[in-house]
Amino acid sequence: MAVIPSHCYGTVASDKSYLSGHNLRRRAHFPASSVSFRRRISCVASPAVTQKVALKDFLHIDDFSKDTILKMLDRAIEVKALLKSGDRSFRPFEGKTMAMIFTKPSMRTRVSFETGFTLLGGHATYLGPDDIQMGKREETRDIARVLCRYNDIIMARVFAHQDILDLAKYSTVPVINGLTDYNHPCQIMADALTMIEHIGRFEGTKVVYVGDGNNIVHSWLLMASVVPFHFVCACPKGFEPDAKTVEKARKAGISKIEITNDPKEAVKGADVVYSDVWASMGQKEEAEYRRQVFKGFQVNQELMEMAGSKAFFMHCLPAERGVEVTEEVIEAPNSIVFPQAENRMHAQNAIMLHVLGK
Repeated sequence: MAVIPSHCYGTVASDKSYLSGHNLRRRAHFPASSVSFRRRISCVASPAVTQKVALKDFLHIDDFSKDTILKMLDRAIEVKALLKSGDRSFRPFEGKTMAMIFTKPSMRTRVSFETGFTLLGGHATYLGPDDIQMGKREETRDIARVLCRYNDIIMARVFAHQDILDLAKYSTVPVINGLTDYNHPCQIMADALTMIEHIGRFEGTKVVYVGDGNNIVHSWLLMASVVPFHFVCACPKGFEPDAKTVEKARKAGISKIEITNDPKEAVKGADVVYSDVWASMGQKEEAEYRRQVFKGFQVNQELMEMAGSKAFFMHCLPAERGVEVTEEVIEAPNSIVFPQAENRMHAQNAIMLHVLGK
């Protein structure tokens, strides 16, 4: 019997007590099966390949150790420099394919993943909301089990966090979280990379987020439970981040965590003042109401002056100029939003290299 390597094996992800009811565990492998042609070929991965490539999903920042996170960031810097030099000889994804699932559209996520994977030798297939209709036309678990037989890696940008958990549970190839309503780990990796480039370090900095306690905040909190820095979320009452995620970050005892309703006090001494839209996709019907509630939480020149001269401004984009941030701030010399956007591709390249064992 000839045995060839295949995708028919998996890994077990960390259990998350703060995501109650979500089972992150994946099956160890599918039962062995065989197909007869002129000879029988097993669908069980050879032990040598299993030992060489330890497949892992990228679902939450805190699934990884500090050492692993920092190594991924170092790899991002290394591969970015190679690409910037014009060298296109590094093609670790040659012959590999990626399925990109989008139930929630995005320019940056699609272009950064597709371009990055292509530059490193791979081929990415875009699957939009009408291509799959995940959970409507076909169950998420069935989609996962089909796509993993065609592809080496799956990236998904979805609304419900349970969808990314189900994709990871039933897929036998790595799944990358391109965003859910709960978290956005790829964005925070790009943010950390941008801070290293502009501040010279990530550890020990003070990051002040001003606005809604949303999925970006949750990812910052999960990063703060692994890498030490000072994180402050300044938001209106009633718009605080998930309490269990805040508790987890605090219990980790690694970073200083503050949740406040006073943005002016919060930004003092900040290395980074960070903002995001007040009404995310799926909340646009609340936009006018939120504009009233979030008055006083706009990042403007006055707030940046309170932060101090060393503070950089960051935004995950798209931005609503004149709403959560003024034109003056986003176009200022200390605004690094566009290098930050560019670094989505470089951070994600490092993440893909890691999960594919390259």
